[in-house]
Amino acid sequence: MRISDMNWLQVQSYLEHDDRAVLPLGSTEQHGYLRLTVDCILPERVAVEAAEPLGIPVFPVLAYGVTPYFREFPGSISLRLETHLRVVRDILDGMAHSGFRRILICNGHGGNGAAAQLAQEWAADHPGCRVLFHNWWNAPRTWAKVQEIDPVASHGSWMENFPWTRLPGIEVPKHQRPMVDMAQVRALDPVALREYLGDGNFGGFYERSDEELLALWDVAVEETRALLAGTWGEPS
Repeated sequence: MRISDMNWLQVQSYLEHDDRAVLPLGSTEQHGYLRLTVDCILPERVAVEAAEPLGIPVFPVLAYGVTPYFREFPGSISLRLETHLRVVRDILDGMAHSGFRRILICNGHGGNGAAAQLAQEWAADHPGCRVLFHNWWNAPRTWAKVQEIDPVASHGSWMENFPWTRLPGIEVPKHQRPMVDMAQVRALDPVALREYLGDGNFGGFYERSDEELLALWDVAVEETRALLAGTWGEPS
């Protein structure tokens, strides 16, 4: 359930019997022909669907992440690394102060990776609290499903083209784009990167069947739910 659908009295009542919650992390950035908010939509939605049967609240997604390399694509907004980490820390502080002790960070953007180290540091400074950092898209079972469907998959390609991330009336190319050279991508400045990438897809078909995408989604939801229902690092 979304915590935006609860009032403070309901949260207080929930905390009397459970201390789990989910914090989705996202980014507002180019995804080729898809919505700029792909990395916000997907972690929040997978978290909500995973948490719903367990009755665990999901906080609103942090909609801005660390994505300086895409700054030349209009609409792509990047936080400075230190800003992002301070915001994540402040949110974790607030959640712990409310009484949440087991927090799953459901991350939707690779550029937010430094928050994983922050989460470890924060948990070490907060005895009794546990934080799991979960990249939903490349968690073991989900990534294995991606590889089973089509190993040529990447940023802005079919693996992010769900019914809820595409835009109505937008036609996407039908060919399979060759994978970009990631070493070159990492070496280019934002202006050169935009010229190199063109439409923003890093490689792969732009779309595959909804049947395949929904099968992938089911695995991602189940894998995320298993983390929420698991031992949180305690010996089983």
